[in-house]
Amino acid sequence: MSIEVKSFSESTEVNEPNNAKVEAIVVGGQRIMRLTLQPGWKWSSDIKPNVGTDSCQTKHLGIIISGEVHAVHDDGTSATYKSGDAYSIEPGHDAWVVGSEAAICFEFHGAWGE
Repeated sequence: MSIEVKSFSESTEVNEPNNAKVEAIVVGGQRIMRLTLQPGWKWSSDIKPNVGTDSCQTKHLGIIISGEVHAVHDDGTSATYKSGDAYSIEPGHDAWVVGSEAAICFEFHGAWGE
């Protein structure tokens, strides 16, 4: 098939860790994830207890379409990304939602939520 279209409403891969929802689909042989991170979500509070590492060890490559997230790398570098921004975050970081709006991101790399 030369054209493939899928909706996230068809996702059979849904993970709902504390304060978040991760939906994944495979289209064109590539895994794409939609992350919905609620206000108050923080990796070190909501995900760390389930994975047991000191910081997130997954690479993230994506686009944020609403809300705002702040990430701090283990080396001390930090950045805030918000609606309309594309981002790449290397393993070894913490991140959290800034403000009272949910952050909605689409990611094209990594194993977020697994």
